[in-house]
Amino acid sequence: MTPEEKIAMLEKLGTDFNRVKDMDLLMERILRSARAFAGADAGSIYLLDNHRLHFSYTQNSTLESKLQPDAKLIYDCFSLPVDRTSIAGYSACTKETINIPDAYAIDPEAPYRFEQGFDVSSGYRTKSILALPLLAAEQQVLGVLQLINAVDREGRTIPFSPEIQRQMEMFAGLAAAALERAVMTRSIILRMVKMSELRDPRETGAHVNRVAAYAVELYERWAIKHGLPESRIEEEKDVLRIAAMLHDVGKVAISDLILKKPGRLTPEEFDVMKTHAEQGADIFIGHMTAYDRAAQEVAINHHQKWDGTGYPSFVDDQTSEARPRRGTEIPLFGRIVGLADVYDALVSRRVYKEAWSEDDALKVIREESGKHFDPELVDIFLSIRDILAAIRKRYPE
Repeated sequence: MTPEEKIAMLEKLGTDFNRVKDMDLLMERILRSARAFAGADAGSIYLLDNHRLHFSYTQNSTLESKLQPDAKLIYDCFSLPVDRTSIAGYSACTKETINIPDAYAIDPEAPYRFEQGFDVSSGYRTKSILALPLLAAEQQVLGVLQLINAVDREGRTIPFSPEIQRQMEMFAGLAAAALERAVMTRSIILRMVKMSELRDPRETGAHVNRVAAYAVELYERWAIKHGLPESRIEEEKDVLRIAAMLHDVGKVAISDLILKKPGRLTPEEFDVMKTHAEQGADIFIGHMTAYDRAAQEVAINHHQKWDGTGYPSFVDDQTSEARPRRGTEIPLFGRIVGLADVYDALVSRRVYKEAWSEDDALKVIREESGKHFDPELVDIFLSIRDILAAIRKRYPE
């Protein structure tokens, strides 16, 4: 690829990144594109939060090649101090790019060291490393993009060249600008959720992040099964994740006397509680972007049931009578978020109950297949238990 072609590719990537609104999906896109651009086998993104670098996303072609088809790499989340003792910490602390030809042969005079624990546990061999600070406006550090093991055309691990380093520094600038916007979007959404949390303690930032993450994983597998093109899957994952985080925002319109009532609701109170779905949908009327349409669709439908015994709603514009939807009358995003929401409620501790075990929760999901939930989605959901567990660990209460 010529230098001119590289520049054109960077410009296109910058445009593509700016189309993605969700922070997690943007990190996936950034890392995948960075690895392709630099010819790297693996990589990670660390995000800065509360003065620590949080290991937020990772990819590894070598390890992923050993997984079963459609399986995903499961990884633990951890954090590092922003100091000079680790490679990522040094890059964030100094705002400098670190280019290491061999992680096992770092100069003893260097202040940072390579932690070999991951290599030992996974059987991987980290060699070349390129760590780039992600700098927002006014040189504020957002995090660190770390690429692992540059690979040549023969598949051999080589150092990252000075030319690739310069190109990736330009890439990091584009990625940081897009990531800064996505972080702001996530912050705004979580503030809306915080308003709901003031009314309903069950509606937490961790809860909506988990529901959204479950929903995206479920949708992706459904879409692949149904042969949807990759470009559409990527676009709809972004839209769905944001809509799923806002599924219960309509609770801000429900009285505290009902939301915070310690005992069972009366039939009249439950009828009022049901209106939060319609109230949430009404928030998004009038600004009909793809995100507004999806948020409205999820809000009004996430309490529908496959057998038609869910919350009443207006099924179409031809009638003024509200009734529950059933089966595929319920839009896909509503069916997905409804399943994800119930699962997370079951496995989470609440003021009125202890957390259920995963086995007990999945038993209920299985039993409600064809009644509360779309049977096809239940089958997919039950096939990704390891991913569900990883999501719960990533977003703890």
